[in-house]
Amino acid sequence: MKLVFICSPYREDPTLNTLRAQRYCRFAYSQGAVPIAPHLHNTQFLDDKNPKERELGIQLGIEILSRADEIWCFGNKISSGMEIELKAAKHFSLPVRYFTDKCVEIVE
Repeated sequence: MKLVFICSPYREDPTLNTLRAQRYCRFAYSQGAVPIAPHLHNTQFLDDKNPKERELGIQLGIEILSRADEIWCFGNKISSGMEIELKAAKHFSLPVRYFTDKCVEIVE
């Protein structure tokens, strides 16, 4: 099974975006992947509203990303945190797949 890093918005609306990220993880799982969404995990013990802790959370996420097989990017907007993750994915030469917020793949 592929380890898939789930890249999606969080900060703008944590309540709604948590529900969405959970749905994206379930979708990835249904596709035979092992999903990991660091913004769901790290916000359980780090305060995303604290700039230092947010930066630590992003750093932890990048460490996980370095071990992933692919990154799946969800939603219709790329947030600042997602930009950092996508830049890191490029650095790690990871395949990137894009999906709408309804889990429909965007094929270029």
